Amino acid sequence: MFEKLRIIFTIPELRQKILLTLGLLAIYRVGWQVPLPIVDPKAMTAFAEEAGGISDLLKTVAVFSASQLSQATIFGLGIMPYISASIIFQLLGTVWAPLERLQKEGEGGRKKINEYTRYATVLICFVQSWAYVAFLASTRIGEMPLIQSSFLVDGRLPLLWQLVAVMTMTAGTIFLMWLGEQIDEFGIGNGISLLIMAGILAAMPSALVELTSDTNWELGGGGGKMGIETLLVLAALFISVVAGVVFMTQGQRRIPTQSAKHVRGRRVYGGTRQYLPLRVNQAGVMPIIFASSLLLFPQMLFQYLHNADPGSSILGGLHDSFTRGQSYLYNVLYVVLIYIFCYFWTAITFNPKD
Repeated sequence: MFEKLRIIFTIPELRQKILLTLGLLAIYRVGWQVPLPIVDPKAMTAFAEEAGGISDLLKTVAVFSASQLSQATIFGLGIMPYISASIIFQLLGTVWAPLERLQKEGEGGRKKINEYTRYATVLICFVQSWAYVAFLASTRIGEMPLIQSSFLVDGRLPLLWQLVAVMTMTAGTIFLMWLGEQIDEFGIGNGISLLIMAGILAAMPSALVELTSDTNWELGGGGGKMGIETLLVLAALFISVVAGVVFMTQGQRRIPTQSAKHVRGRRVYGGTRQYLPLRVNQAGVMPIIFASSLLLFPQMLFQYLHNADPGSSILGGLHDSFTRGQSYLYNVLYVVLIYIFCYFWTAITFNPKD
């Protein structure tokens, strides 16, 4: 393996692509730590540690979208708006004739759809960031608001500062979209996937530290901590799940095809036996990403309504169901949305008629 890595870095063009990709990912990680100018960093840290349900859900969404909503950074929305816009236009391409014609026009049509996707990304960013800023302005940890007191007027965040935060988060997502395109064009490719991967890898050290701190390195555990045998079982399950995911992702069903023979002069061409590979998991991880992002809207909505009317039992029940992520209602909706998006995404990416 080390010999292959050494050979890779001896190729100047490939070395340049790898270094450029690493540099762009480093820029992404730096921006991921820069908070919005209106938030109180201490209050956001307390929110991330004590808020429980909604904070945990925001961290889960961050895994799939390269976002940082739990800390309110300039890259808070991640690239989820761009992914959502792309999915929307691919869905529209199956039901709207003008867009379907654009998809069949080759490179020119693809560029036009990409342009429309960028416009839709800006619109989605604007809506999501405004909802998120309204959520920040209405949330408190005890008596401490998440917004710096110097920006508040009579306990409210002025419209001008709301607009500043919205434009900052929108610009952050557009910049991430540009980073992904630069990695696609000048780097090693798969820019959006690499941004998501960087966020996942960055969260692993803290997760490992938290796991080891909750472990009593003796059989049977004790002191409210799990034993070493539990840690070994979790490690075995983790490896098994990863192996199963890789197996399902790489799995194919090969349909044999036979090409016709062509006789040219005295030579016979074709007639060879080939295969049409069909992926077992045609949809990939996209249904999970889209279902997670879609469920984020009711979570923030019920959090906002519950803060506005904490005495309502109905709003309190809906708030607990969606923000804790452990209720039957939330999990049933999550599974149903994954199933629906898996069906539609498979129908879009694999059309038997084509």
